[in-house]
Amino acid sequence: MTPSIREQYNQAFTPERYEAFLHDLQNIHPGAIEFRVAETPVFVPRDFRDKLLAACESIVDTIVSPGFKEMTEKAIPDHLRVPNEDEHTDFIAFDFGICEDGNGGYEPQLIEMQGFPSLFAYEILLDDVVHRHFDIPGGYSSYLPPYDKSSYIQLLKDTILGNHSPEHVILLELFPHQQKTRIDFYCTKDYLGIEPVCLTELIKEGKELFYLRDGVKTQVRRIYNRIIFDDLAQQSEEVQEKGKLLFEPLDVEWAPHPSWFYRISKYTLPFIKHAYVPPTYFLDQLTEWPSDLENYVLKPLFSFAGQGVVIDVTPADLEAVKDPANWILQKKVKYADVVITPDEPAKAEIRLFYFWKKGADRPVAANNLARLSKGKMIGVRYNKDKEWVGGTLCLFES
Repeated sequence: MTPSIREQYNQAFTPERYEAFLHDLQNIHPGAIEFRVAETPVFVPRDFRDKLLAACESIVDTIVSPGFKEMTEKAIPDHLRVPNEDEHTDFIAFDFGICEDGNGGYEPQLIEMQGFPSLFAYEILLDDVVHRHFDIPGGYSSYLPPYDKSSYIQLLKDTILGNHSPEHVILLELFPHQQKTRIDFYCTKDYLGIEPVCLTELIKEGKELFYLRDGVKTQVRRIYNRIIFDDLAQQSEEVQEKGKLLFEPLDVEWAPHPSWFYRISKYTLPFIKHAYVPPTYFLDQLTEWPSDLENYVLKPLFSFAGQGVVIDVTPADLEAVKDPANWILQKKVKYADVVITPDEPAKAEIRLFYFWKKGADRPVAANNLARLSKGKMIGVRYNKDKEWVGGTLCLFES
């Protein structure tokens, strides 16, 4: 996005440097990175960074408003309510596509947001390795002001650990060592000292939870939650039965509490009015279909990772929906071909990481990830056999 820097980077790039970069990155935790890592960061000029932050802060204004919980009460399925919900989420991730603004420039457009963790720790590692292998200009950083690597790790510790020592905090997931994002779990352990623990390994005694740490039964006082209940519902009966303990009153803190996965999600989009947020409607609240359906995307509220999304919407698709209260219709955004590569340009999506420490009035922006695509959508299945696509990070002009 910064043409002179893009040109310099591309001229200096060689397949050999990329292979050395990948070897270094993958050698930290061998076999833990299953997704494709892109050949380049995204260089983001200051004015575009400021547009991203302005959009996020406007959305945060809605999230911190006194009526937000009441407004999003229906977002939580009744059978998935977990006791001890706190006053606010610990994390928010905002996903933006980089789009043309119609005036020869670029603007962000919100795709989704989630009150749930992302690859918070892996991006520290990725930034370090990128700087070891590529020529990164001064004045560009993956961290958002006032953060750098050291203060960002401290922010992670403050937000994830709370007031507890690492041995009493766990990263909870379903079969964590089988997840495609497991590199982030291992990096979280590297930087914070907490163990990735499978739901099936929890030991419940009364209202207390325990796990085995180096063979020693250790109390869990805080859960860094990575379990998505959609995934839990697809597990075996035995695992689902074990999962019922999460819905009982427990003597633990959550980071984040599972309810925030639903409150800050696709469900929130129809309430947000901003130039960088595409118009979004609850399907059951539309009295007539838009005449230009080809410009909309149909999304189920309660799904994850793009499951169930209908891109080329027809009236028949809308009429076939049996539970329209659980679907949204969102105006399509047109991703710009913004990252120049050796063959065809790539589209880019940026995810900003926000952290909300207990007692703070608002969450703060601190880091990011990015994804490059040359297909119809962002995602592995749309980018098979392509290069200069996959997971990466933004380097913002500071």
